[in-house]
Amino acid sequence: MSDLKEIGVTISKDKDFSEWYTQVVTKAGLIDYSPVKGFIILKPYGYKIWENIKEILDKKLKSSDHENAFLPILIPESLLSREKAHFSGFTPEVFWVTRAGDNKLADNLAVRPTSETLAYSIFSKWIMSYRDLPLKLNFWNSALRAEIKSTKPFIRNSEFLWQEGHTVHETDKEAEDEVLLILQYYQDLIENYLAIPTIKGFKSEKEKFVGALYTTTLESIMPDGKALQMATSHNLGQNFSKPFEIRFLGKDSKQYFAWQTSWGASWRLIGALIMVHGDDKGLILPPNIAPIQIVIVPIFKNKDRNIVLDESQRLKRELGVGGLRVHLDDREEYTSGWKFNDWEVKGIPLRINLGLRDINEKKLELVRRDTKEKMFINKNQNFLESIKTILNDIQNSMLEKASRFHDRSIIRVYDYEEMRRKLKENSGFILTSWCGNIECELDVKNQTGADIRVIPFGPERSERDYCIKCKKSSKYNVIFAKAY
Repeated sequence: MSDLKEIGVTISKDKDFSEWYTQVVTKAGLIDYSPVKGFIILKPYGYKIWENIKEILDKKLKSSDHENAFLPILIPESLLSREKAHFSGFTPEVFWVTRAGDNKLADNLAVRPTSETLAYSIFSKWIMSYRDLPLKLNFWNSALRAEIKSTKPFIRNSEFLWQEGHTVHETDKEAEDEVLLILQYYQDLIENYLAIPTIKGFKSEKEKFVGALYTTTLESIMPDGKALQMATSHNLGQNFSKPFEIRFLGKDSKQYFAWQTSWGASWRLIGALIMVHGDDKGLILPPNIAPIQIVIVPIFKNKDRNIVLDESQRLKRELGVGGLRVHLDDREEYTSGWKFNDWEVKGIPLRINLGLRDINEKKLELVRRDTKEKMFINKNQNFLESIKTILNDIQNSMLEKASRFHDRSIIRVYDYEEMRRKLKENSGFILTSWCGNIECELDVKNQTGADIRVIPFGPERSERDYCIKCKKSSKYNVIFAKAY
């Protein structure tokens, strides 16, 4: 029992959400802590989840002719000065390199917080004519921002893995289409693979990406009532092409400034995955994203060892040939009970307990991680399809459960004092009306700590046509929430 307690999660998710999260990310073997505050080490199991996310999104991007490339991590300070408005938004978070060995650098180097400045200085050299367009590049890399005061693994780190896309287009319409295409890619990944519902819409002027014409976003609600920005896609217009002189010769032999977009998603998706689906036992991973979809635990006495292990190996091969990600836990130094607990913490969607009686009766004992339900299926010619059906049901059930919580967390509010009370409780998404003036937005932020997370796509005006703060005519339905 002492071993089980040692590897298991010891705090309830409802009792202390922050401590529960910290225990899950470490005890499930996702991360370890670096000696430097704000940095984490991604262990193989955690990296496999990121690899799956990367593979899914990478395939989508390549299907629409986006190409992967690489950019260096250091950016000269002199280059940043060409776009001061953009970079000023990141300056407080930037790490600087000021020395090379014993020598002081003549030009300080910023460690990449994001790559617009560097990429666009290069794009201006590559793009000469409409024949060079569109340019659609994606970068899988890390970015560094000095998150030193308040850190949380995957959610807020000084270094994080992400992808950032940067595209250049001939027309504003092409750029607009690109923004929405990428947002749809993100939504499909988050909802159909990670099983997390989202709200899709625009950021306010205050919250949009610095330098963008507008920012589109996907926002989700976490179990503690806080919002999490899942991914963003920005229309940059010509706000970067002009200072960086990204211009092209059009079909009419005239010079034009290009239209641009940028977009990104990071490993905070893993953090959302943990928070939304995990329980008091640990992780629960949706089958579509899980590095291991099925774990086989052989159960035997010494005299039955070879029979059970041989059949377990055969079962593993059959499942693998069927396209499933499967692991055989044939460690003999641990009891089956210890193994059950270990794989529950790691969140494996489906466990197969295989013993001599199961083999003799030609049955498989299955245990679902999401519902803890135990079931038996016949080991016949259709067993593989039966298991795939169960995995598909787990995936759908996890999204449905998360969607029910998501829908309950959207609270329509018309009275400002009620809104303040709800936000004091971290009550989730507050759907209300807003006049569009930044003064009201800032007042709410200063008085409640909540931001406008998203202006949902759809009808702009609300059914009650006045601003929650100033009571003047409203322009938008908006979602206010406290956020990570």
